[in-house]
Amino acid sequence: MNVQIFGTKSCSDTRKAERYFKERRIPFHFRDLNEKGISKGELESIMRVYKSDELIDREGKQFKKRNLQYMTFNTEEELLNDPLLFRTPIVRNGKEVTVGYLPEVWKTWG
Repeated sequence: MNVQIFGTKSCSDTRKAERYFKERRIPFHFRDLNEKGISKGELESIMRVYKSDELIDREGKQFKKRNLQYMTFNTEEELLNDPLLFRTPIVRNGKEVTVGYLPEVWKTWG
């Protein structure tokens, strides 16, 4: 398995995802979206599974802080420019991707 977790240290679901993989001794690479966003190629890979509207956290602080609920915008462009708009955690294993805390799916990756 080649697991990547994209999220923030302040996100409880991201911390739960990290704990899930640590407890099962499955190595993973963590990418803090506060430090580095997701590249266009990575976003395209994720969007093979999820639509861009499913990736944006419309309930999150960043979405509300930027008043995006009152604007028309290009979701993909906003996600690339502001990675804190993503729903987290995003967990990748090769071509498989999940958004949110989904241990029932991760079990099937074994």
